[in-house]
Amino acid sequence: MKLGKVYFVGAGPGDPELITVKGKKIIEQADVIVYAGSLVNPLVLADRKPASIVYNSAHMTLEEIILVMEQAVKKGSVVARVHTGDPSIFGAIREQIECLRERGIPFEVVPGVSSFLGAAAVMNLEYTVPGVSQTVILTRKEGRTPVPPGQSLAELATHRASMVIFLSTAMIDEVVQELTKGYPLSTPAAVVYRATWQDELIIRGTLADIATRVADSGIEKTALILVGDFLGDYYGRSELYHPGFTHGFRRSKSTPEGNEA
Repeated sequence: MKLGKVYFVGAGPGDPELITVKGKKIIEQADVIVYAGSLVNPLVLADRKPASIVYNSAHMTLEEIILVMEQAVKKGSVVARVHTGDPSIFGAIREQIECLRERGIPFEVVPGVSSFLGAAAVMNLEYTVPGVSQTVILTRKEGRTPVPPGQSLAELATHRASMVIFLSTAMIDEVVQELTKGYPLSTPAAVVYRATWQDELIIRGTLADIATRVADSGIEKTALILVGDFLGDYYGRSELYHPGFTHGFRRSKSTPEGNEA
């Protein structure tokens, strides 16, 4: 019998239409679906086959997840392992992949739209603003999962780059305390709850007051903390579309024909 295959599918940030065409097709064709039920919008699974078997990984251990995958693949089934956002960002897929490799189980990763991209979209923002920031840091505060040396929020804050902090809203007071070792208190900050979901909520402020605003809202999880001057009003014009800038597809309006600046 031909072996089946496991697909790690990024389900997107919440809106069921923000999944790739490939990811949607795999879910529709899957015989077995293991999805992160505490985070993935169940509407993403709406077009699955009626006969497909669905498991909620929120109630499962790694060993139980791997056993389901292994048994299904040996029967020739297609397995959709559905993660929220993009599986490569805080998706805990490395340990799953190593288990599949050890067992000789074929797999493929299908990327998705991360929640940090969904947050930027609903706020109409750009993380890489000319003259403000050309670097984006995706991180989390140390909790039950430690962070390696040199990667604490306080150390990362010294770069004053655009920062997106996952899995840390319940510790917002401690987050702010660490961030202010690098960013000024006046630095714009925001917390985006369930970006692209129908009940999304955006809280804006600065490092001076964002913790209080979040506490008043009651939000503790399923939210991202954004910090940096990219949230402010200032921005520089991009050289890419500037009339005085020459590149491989367009000459500068101020450059004589035949001469490249």
